[in-house]
Amino acid sequence: MHFSNGPLVSPVLVGREPEMALLEQALSAAAGGTGQCLLIAGEAGVGKSRMIAELRASTAARSFLTLRGYCFEQDTSFPYAPLADAVRTYFAGRGSREVLDLLGPLAPVFVTLLPQLALLSPEIPPPPSLEPQAERRRLFEALAQFVSGLAGAQPVLLVVEDIHWSDDTSLDFLHFFARRLSGSPVLLLASYRREEASPRLVHLLVQLERAHLAREIMLVPLTRDHVEAMLRAIFEMAQPVKPEFLDRMCALTDGNPFFIEEILKGLLTSGEISHSGTGWERKPIQELHVPRSVQDAVWQRAGQLEESAQQVLKLAAVVGRRFEFTLLQELTAMTERELLQHVKQLLSAQLVVEVSADEYAFRHALTREAVYATLWKRERKGLHRIVAETLERLYRDAMRLEAHLADLAHHYYASGAWAQALEYSQRAGQRAQNLYAPYEAIEHFSRALDAARQLGRQPDPHLHGARAKAYETIGDFERADADLKAALELAREVGVGNRLARRAEWQALLDLGLLWASREYSRTRDYFQRALELAREMGDAATLAHSLNRLGNWHLNVEQPLEALRCHQEALSIFQTLNDRPGLAETFDLLGMASYLSADLIGGTDYYYQAIALFRELDDRPGLASSLGSLTLRAATFQTNTMVPAAPLAEAAREGELALQIARNIGHRAGEAYALIFLGFCLAPAGDYARALDYARRGLAIAQEIKHRQWMTAAHCALGAINHDLLALPEALRHLDQALTLAVETGSRHWIHCATGHLASLSTAQNELDRAAAILDSGLSADSPSQTIGQRLAWCARAEHALARGDAKQTLRIMDQLIASTPNPFPPGAIPRISRLRGEAQLQLGQAEQAVAELQAGEEAAHAQGARSQLWRIQMALGRVYQIQEQRTEARQAFSAASTLVEELATNIPDESLRANFVRQAVAILPAGAKAPWPRPETPRQAAKREYGGLTARERDVVVLVGQGKSNREIANDLVLSERTVEHHVSNTLSKLGLRSRAQVAVWAVEKGLAGAEP
Repeated sequence: MHFSNGPLVSPVLVGREPEMALLEQALSAAAGGTGQCLLIAGEAGVGKSRMIAELRASTAARSFLTLRGYCFEQDTSFPYAPLADAVRTYFAGRGSREVLDLLGPLAPVFVTLLPQLALLSPEIPPPPSLEPQAERRRLFEALAQFVSGLAGAQPVLLVVEDIHWSDDTSLDFLHFFARRLSGSPVLLLASYRREEASPRLVHLLVQLERAHLAREIMLVPLTRDHVEAMLRAIFEMAQPVKPEFLDRMCALTDGNPFFIEEILKGLLTSGEISHSGTGWERKPIQELHVPRSVQDAVWQRAGQLEESAQQVLKLAAVVGRRFEFTLLQELTAMTERELLQHVKQLLSAQLVVEVSADEYAFRHALTREAVYATLWKRERKGLHRIVAETLERLYRDAMRLEAHLADLAHHYYASGAWAQALEYSQRAGQRAQNLYAPYEAIEHFSRALDAARQLGRQPDPHLHGARAKAYETIGDFERADADLKAALELAREVGVGNRLARRAEWQALLDLGLLWASREYSRTRDYFQRALELAREMGDAATLAHSLNRLGNWHLNVEQPLEALRCHQEALSIFQTLNDRPGLAETFDLLGMASYLSADLIGGTDYYYQAIALFRELDDRPGLASSLGSLTLRAATFQTNTMVPAAPLAEAAREGELALQIARNIGHRAGEAYALIFLGFCLAPAGDYARALDYARRGLAIAQEIKHRQWMTAAHCALGAINHDLLALPEALRHLDQALTLAVETGSRHWIHCATGHLASLSTAQNELDRAAAILDSGLSADSPSQTIGQRLAWCARAEHALARGDAKQTLRIMDQLIASTPNPFPPGAIPRISRLRGEAQLQLGQAEQAVAELQAGEEAAHAQGARSQLWRIQMALGRVYQIQEQRTEARQAFSAASTLVEELATNIPDESLRANFVRQAVAILPAGAKAPWPRPETPRQAAKREYGGLTARERDVVVLVGQGKSNREIANDLVLSERTVEHHVSNTLSKLGLRSRAQVAVWAVEKGLAGAEP
């Protein structure tokens, strides 16, 4: 891709789907003869003109004749300026005869509007002279008749842009014309900046609203997601935008599309962003520069201020984007009256806005940056020092000072006061860490480290460790690793005799082990072992317990569950003695995972509930997200479907959704990936394939972005298992091959066995029995136990392989082994997958009665658990047994139940080709003679449900009204429902569609054509 020196523009319009839908509706109504008047409002650069351009380029608008006039800043004193502009543009390039024919008897009146007409045809007689009011009325009528005449031949789109600069007469005409629109095929479209609306324009808006003559579309800045979509569209990026760059763009531009494009243009021009031929490359950007166009616009306004008001503006720019009147008064030593007069000038110039009685803010971050850039560097340093000292003086008590730590850190650092910068930056970084703001924490800790270097001091190892934690949170492995190694080296340099240094060394070793757990388990063990040895040398009980917990988790991941439980139990005993509640929360969480991976879902769930209670009490949100995300495993998901479930799938999924929400709120990238992936594992067995695929794919994208190999392995496993369940076997094979490769690279025996089990099961399903045997032989020895999730998955795959080879007795032996090794007793047939395999094995051995009992028990368990993906397979197997027993009615019922469920599941598969393949493959599984009546034609209700993401008819009614911007109470009144029921429908809709807000639902409704529907 190549960018010229012209303007850089996003190739697609982003984030305006609901607004464009309203414009399209208005255009359609106008084309049908019902005239419309729409107003598009918003700040400069927010995209008003772009929306109008998109509308004009739309298919619907091509049948319209467009008249387009512009208002300019100098036009406020030129009557009819935008209207004359529109008419003049329309006539441009036409001959005098054609112009006169088009005007007909209106030509004399139009000479008043366009004097140049007299030059085209001197024979046009001047119109009779009238009083000013009558003259105005005559011209209004002429303009209206002219547009109506054009609309007689084809619909007309009359666009008047930037009417905040319009003359009063033109505004009066717009009001006059809006009243005449109802029966004409005309769409009148006007745009304006709300913050610059003149009193006359405000009066017009009130009149239009009062008479219901116009609808207003208010354009707001783009959201963070929309900014990312815009950046990805501009640079044709397949991968997500780096969060730190995205955050800086959002903070500086406030989601203003024009500002985004201008800043990107500057980065391209300066070479800070370039195209290498293989993709876009970005240098480390220390500062995003203010575009010249923005600087010019700001100083056009600032130049009109009194000199003293300009000085106040510059001082406010040093304070920051927001500034308090009290602080500004202290800095300027002005009286309240004097300062208020200057602030009023800044407000009138649209440079700042009032936030509250004592707080103001620059209208845009770029406005502040443009003013700040005019100061000399030495001038800035001095002013920053004054601001910092004034803040200290004003907010000297501890509580108020705490709220201003970030400001003090920033101003002292900018002033070069390194001792104060070190103190406040370290405190501000810790506060940001406590508030789960990792990017802010990184910035403050980096300043603290730089301040220490400026002072010639050895940095505190804990500073590197704290910054490493923030880097790890955002998924920056390399920087986190470098910081922790620096902390380790600094701690060792201090010496053996210093207890604080020894503890810092231990902490760095422990954190390095945790960091490397995402990539390479051999390094993880080395770090944890050294941390444990150091903890024993130090003789500190809490340090020892933490070390035992980390080493125990390593044992678990290399499938040594007994050693893992021993370590965790020893740690638990220590923390209980110390009454260390954070330590107890950590240990219960790890015991929960140790129990889950050891096949004890019921015992693990008890541990997790204890951990969750403590994490909530401690407000430890990363810990809470981790425990809630892990709880999804308790429902016998694809990872745990050989075990006794501790909850239905739907219940577990709700807690997984909460985990995802928490991880996103605190910016924990690895935690977000974890929650997404394990939700994928949980949702697919329930048949919620649309969300399962979406979540697993998003989890994989994040894991790849942050290079978290363990979660990449898990995501590939999840996608492989989901595609296997959907009978998309080649795609499943691709993912599972990658999962096994990654698992071997990281050295995680847990994921090696999981990937082995899924891959061998898939190979058996493809009838590649030799390949399945080779996979199992390489990953599961004959004497391997069946203690862990991974081992049980692999043994289950071996049982399927034996069944496919005709060795049903071996299948039953393996199933009996799995049942016997399950920690919690359960009645035969309580696990759907095991019941199905046992039933199919018994059928192969001619034990039809036993097979029926086994499969019926599995069917009942699958119903209770909500395991729909297992249910139809069990029903299919039951049909085959009944068929052999010549119980034709029962066989027909079983096959009918299976086929019905397959049809229902198919409606929730988002991709059409994937859905068609699933139905085709499922039909092929049905025995000959059972296929004739199936699949049945899709009913209109089923088709609608499939097309709209699985939403019921009532949920779609709610979506229509959400798309109209109605509240839950208004929806309840319209649909004659309770408000609680509406809340339930909205919650279900968000869940089914994988959306997070009502605004996203509104966008989805537009995309699906529901926005203009009637509920």
